[in-house]
Amino acid sequence: MASRTPTAYRCTECGWQSVKWVGRCGECQAWGTVVSSAENEGIARTVKAAKLSETRIAQPITEISTEAASHWATGIDEFDRVLGGGLVPGATILLSGEPGVGKSTLLLEVAAKAAEEHLRVLYVSAEESVSQVKLRAERTHSLSPTLMLAAETDLSTVLGQIDAVQPHLVIVDSVQTVASNSIDSAAGSPTQVREVASALIRVAKERSLPVILVGHVTKDGSIAGPRVLEHLVDVVCQFEGDRHTSLRFVRALKNRYGPTDEVGCFEMTAEGIAEVPDPSGLFLSRSGEAVSGTCVTVALDGRRAMPVEIQALVVKTTAPNPRRVTNGVDGSRVAMLLAVLERRLNIPLGDRDVYVSTVGGVRLVDPSADLAIALAIASANSDLSLPHTFAAFGEISLAGEVRPVASSSLRVTEARRLGFTDILGPDETQIRRAFRVAFDKQPATGSRVSPAHPSTGSFPVQSRTPPTKPPQKKAPSTPLRLVETDRDRD
Repeated sequence: MASRTPTAYRCTECGWQSVKWVGRCGECQAWGTVVSSAENEGIARTVKAAKLSETRIAQPITEISTEAASHWATGIDEFDRVLGGGLVPGATILLSGEPGVGKSTLLLEVAAKAAEEHLRVLYVSAEESVSQVKLRAERTHSLSPTLMLAAETDLSTVLGQIDAVQPHLVIVDSVQTVASNSIDSAAGSPTQVREVASALIRVAKERSLPVILVGHVTKDGSIAGPRVLEHLVDVVCQFEGDRHTSLRFVRALKNRYGPTDEVGCFEMTAEGIAEVPDPSGLFLSRSGEAVSGTCVTVALDGRRAMPVEIQALVVKTTAPNPRRVTNGVDGSRVAMLLAVLERRLNIPLGDRDVYVSTVGGVRLVDPSADLAIALAIASANSDLSLPHTFAAFGEISLAGEVRPVASSSLRVTEARRLGFTDILGPDETQIRRAFRVAFDKQPATGSRVSPAHPSTGSFPVQSRTPPTKPPQKKAPSTPLRLVETDRDRD
């Protein structure tokens, strides 16, 4: 008796397969998406070798020409910096970001710059009508006769538009809103996203056509859809920015044709998005006089060194639990620095509220900002200000050491270019010596630092040696007496 071939069941959302029907998918946890599949499991299939043509036979790597895969600039220098020099023919780029950050505005600028070079650009919008896209193009001055617009949500129609226009660049906004009729699932499902991306990537490779895809993100900031989407594309870029600020950053999370440590800076304006080639002054305050509680550090974002001003405020409180409020810096990192200051330098902070923030809304994740954060907190606590020409960078360990950081020479060069003459780096290996150099302006000789009051002009670093107390005589012990009360008498 022949064995019965088991029927395969497949999830229409993520493609997960099972030998029996279940109500809930074991992969994406979706209900009611597991249906019977026409594919039969357990059947051995043999694949015959195909006959290759002369042009498809493998060639030695030394004889392959790279002229067809060279970069061509988009006209936006900051975007080209992130891509490694520009677009590569046949490359597929995925640009993701939160809603309203400016993805469509940036790509419309890219399309307009390419159209100005007499290149045919196909901009497919699956979220807006062509009239809505034109209104934004008029506002950003991105009108060109070679910029072709289409509002399509069907994959076959998008491929038909590519065949009809024969463009040099294709932009699809977005990959989660385009669906294929051959798959029985809603647009944006993992199966649809994988099918749409695979079809567009196949067209890009066959025609040496650069394709830019816009991707949505989830609540936790990751790209919506299957993880395989990031593996299929050649470049993954992330568009970051806060809605309350005009500054935007483009970072490359994956790049097969260039580095992944470059950052592009942009600024949202009323007429669109503008490049910021030198963002040095965006994260510095414009105060005319030195103020206590401020210190400038040189943060490294990719290959770009940017000075960032850190501000701190220390206020005495009577609450049992002092507040620790941070903005732009890691709160756990600040808590660790407060413990180091109180333990290694004897700075009393247990009864004070501490507020630490960055200027310009920038987010600091570089540990080289530890020294500047500690100096700002100490400056706010002692009411001693650091000069405008002072900058500091270095990582602080729990042992009170100032550890070296990467690209110190690049940070020093950028700080000196901006007029910072007093630069405190990891050359001072101990935090006590670094604080003495910063506040006393004296060379660190390793001598013991005596306590001082803030009014004297020197930093109040307390000595850890406790004062000696005269020995006290121990009181004679008295025997325990039980006192009889009226209740005991009753």
